[in-house]
Amino acid sequence: MGKTLKRYLALTRIGIMEGLQFRVGPFVLFFGNLIYLVIIYFLWKAIYASSPTEIVNGMSFYDTMIYLVLASALFSAMEMFVTWWMGRSVQTGKIVLDILKPMPYDRYMFFYFSGNTVVNFCLTLLPTLIIVYFVTHGGFALSWNLLFFAAAVIFGTIINYQINFIVGTICFYTESVWGINIMKEVVVMLLSGATIPLAFFPEAAQRVMYMLPFQAIYNTPLTLLIHNDLPMSERLILIAQQILWAVVMGLVSKLFFKVSIRHITVNGG
Repeated sequence: MGKTLKRYLALTRIGIMEGLQFRVGPFVLFFGNLIYLVIIYFLWKAIYASSPTEIVNGMSFYDTMIYLVLASALFSAMEMFVTWWMGRSVQTGKIVLDILKPMPYDRYMFFYFSGNTVVNFCLTLLPTLIIVYFVTHGGFALSWNLLFFAAAVIFGTIINYQINFIVGTICFYTESVWGINIMKEVVVMLLSGATIPLAFFPEAAQRVMYMLPFQAIYNTPLTLLIHNDLPMSERLILIAQQILWAVVMGLVSKLFFKVSIRHITVNGG
């Protein structure tokens, strides 16, 4: 068990080293998010200006901007390019070598890309949290909610990875994953609350969204961080739901990979 964990952590270390080797990448992503946030700011400023009240669906403009800024940082930190990597590996034939490695392919991919997630967390999410806290003069509490937030980010990353892995496995059939991945990005960003807070959707749509795994990726961590008055029982329920989705999506991804690997075709045969 100890040797196995050591091998997985070695993959994470390799991912961290590669992430630090291309240090400009996270900063380009950070400044790209700044441009996105400027656009979002003026868009929501116009939405609230046209509203007869300062509170829309239980959220003020101040609350909405905190949510969207942190959601953007979370997306940058938690995004794994597993789908693109798998699609490229199928096209080049490298996936055969990866599958033959002495460890399960899904775990190999997760720990390899977890290193990049650690780098993005330190260079993108952590600075954003610090900036938001001081700019908003305590927009979120420095209490137990930070521990729940950290746990929720970990489970959210696992769920996000499983969804990416499932979509990447589709390229075993299509040999190209570009269009499918773009569609996945749109669906996840919309249904997870990353682009629009779930509170702004109709109640019927919210009920459906809370029954799907996507909201557990971004909405759950942000809810645990921002809502300081959330009872401890509700916090535990949200974490438990994330764990459940992580297990379910993990089983689905393993089963789908096991079935799909029989249909894989790479260049050369």
